[in-house]
Amino acid sequence: MTTIVELIILAFAAYRATQLAVHDTLLDPARDRIFAWQERRPESRLREFVITLISCTYCMGWWISGAILATYLLATGSWDTAPALVHGIEWLAVAGAQALLNRWDDTRPVSEV
Repeated sequence: MTTIVELIILAFAAYRATQLAVHDTLLDPARDRIFAWQERRPESRLREFVITLISCTYCMGWWISGAILATYLLATGSWDTAPALVHGIEWLAVAGAQALLNRWDDTRPVSEV
């Protein structure tokens, strides 16, 4: 089973990865292409779903948290050390902490640089 310290570190990693995927300018070209793809057929439900997924810190954060947790569990050989239910609860913990970090970040005043 994953320790609380490991879960906190994974939550910070998920928070940062979510910020990268949803907000950072590094991925603006990829997001712009996806937005342009959606604009060609705005009535497409699949395209609308993809836009919602990549624009929402909570939606994207959920899947990124799961990917980071799964990668960690597989890389450390911890996948088989606990039942799937425990890993599901760990996923909820990492995603919840990541969401709290994103919420905290969203409520901070924006500084002009």
